[in-house]
Amino acid sequence: MKDFAALYRDLDASTSNLAKQAALRRYFNEAPPRDAAWAVYFLAGGKPRQLVPAKLLRLLAQEAAELPEWLFEESYQAVGDLAETIALLLPEPDQSHDQGLADWVEQHLLPLRGAPPQELTERLRAQWRQLAPEERLVYFKLITGAFRVGVSKLAVTQALAAVGGVPATQVAQRLMGYTHPGARPDASAYAALVAPHDPQAPAAAQGGQPYPFFLAQPLALPVEQFDADLGPPGRWLVEWKWDGIRAQLVRRADQSWLWSRGEELITERFPEIATLGEALPDGTVLDGEIVVWRDDQVQPFAQLQKRIGRKTLGPRMLRDTPAALVAYDLLEWQGQDQREQPLSQRRAMLDTLVERLQHPSLITSPLLDEPAWSELARLRDEARARGVEGLMLKERASRYGVGRTRDAGLWWKWKIDPMSVDAVLIYAQRGHGRRASLYSDYTFAVWNAPPEDPARQLVPFAKAYSGLSDAEMAQVDARIRRSTIESFGPVRSVAPTMVFELGFEGISRSGRHKSGIAVRFPRMLRWRQDKPVEEADTLQTLAALLPPGS
Repeated sequence: MKDFAALYRDLDASTSNLAKQAALRRYFNEAPPRDAAWAVYFLAGGKPRQLVPAKLLRLLAQEAAELPEWLFEESYQAVGDLAETIALLLPEPDQSHDQGLADWVEQHLLPLRGAPPQELTERLRAQWRQLAPEERLVYFKLITGAFRVGVSKLAVTQALAAVGGVPATQVAQRLMGYTHPGARPDASAYAALVAPHDPQAPAAAQGGQPYPFFLAQPLALPVEQFDADLGPPGRWLVEWKWDGIRAQLVRRADQSWLWSRGEELITERFPEIATLGEALPDGTVLDGEIVVWRDDQVQPFAQLQKRIGRKTLGPRMLRDTPAALVAYDLLEWQGQDQREQPLSQRRAMLDTLVERLQHPSLITSPLLDEPAWSELARLRDEARARGVEGLMLKERASRYGVGRTRDAGLWWKWKIDPMSVDAVLIYAQRGHGRRASLYSDYTFAVWNAPPEDPARQLVPFAKAYSGLSDAEMAQVDARIRRSTIESFGPVRSVAPTMVFELGFEGISRSGRHKSGIAVRFPRMLRWRQDKPVEEADTLQTLAALLPPGS
């Protein structure tokens, strides 16, 4: 545990990628394989399911620190991170230990889940007494599920590749599924990550493991430059950018697995696609998008959202929101990795497979064949009406790469501009981490009636925290402190004086929101200091942006 805490400190204290790489390689070279296995899990984004209720942690820490509730809350708001707050406030340890990361996770942390309250309290207090202050920070971040440090999964991949002398692309593939919430990494799992590369090993040896996803680059060129920069449209396979869940469907050893891009195993959530997997030939991996497909067309993402996170799917839900896989790539065929083949060849094989299967839950992403970029731009302008996000441009000769790389060839996402409205800031909350001292998380509202209605009111509809520069955020923070009407713990209601242009990717009706409307991925596009509050947009403006039939 001490060595992992020291690694965390080294990674957190440095902004140098070289220094972080050196720290990672040093740790992986020296750590016992069991400890290294768990370190990779956490550093690559793995999080065990919640171990201890946050409310209980706060109460026990407050009692141990002998602080009144108000002072503990003030300390938390000043620090901005619960794990760090507790680590700082607890009294000094009166015991010590010599256990590594794996022992702490497996013998102390994981057994906390589901323990009776009295036993949980006793275990926590006993554990705190053994941990040095620098270990406590990591310990509490693991318990609260807030473990994050300034190192990317790519950096972890590169460090493991260097330690094992394995190509980074191979390590990236081996890491797929490694951080699944139910995973329990051990010494053998770590050994498999850094084992020598065997180019002759069949793809089927991976079991249900997916391939690393190949990601597209955002395209922001004016269409007038496309011919000069991209060449003629015939160089590209052009298709719609679907608004769903990116996924790979894996069929091997007479079993099927459905993986999301976030490396979450979601087979049970989409039984229609699991049934499709059973119909695929063994040794097949498809890349595509999960959507709700009804009446021969894709439905708004809000329909798919109804199914996300549900533990049980009743007959009505399955009937009203039928899921399908819109496939656009074939990554494995007859147990052979096809990623090095040109996209045009992989696509031809995919088309043949889909035509032969004729399965209702498998749809080929249609190709858009237009002779000029201007015609494709016209189609892109129709994207929102079609329930898609724009166009995808993929080089016909491209291989299937790893992540957002250009080494394998180019894929571009040519998205439509976000929808936007002008909204009024009415609530503000302190941020976390480096923003803990700033009011940086905002709630925005629009008017519920036009200007001529004397009884109109502002109705909250969205929260956003990204889009402002540090300088703008400091200015907004100062305005919030001067215009506060009332405080509710960390939240302040403010006089409606500031208007912002909010951008968002999608909009739908929602019975869970006071406004009756929900938006996807809201963020601040600009601070409208030129616009008075009275001229902010209305609920009617938002309603006009809803998809037809909503």
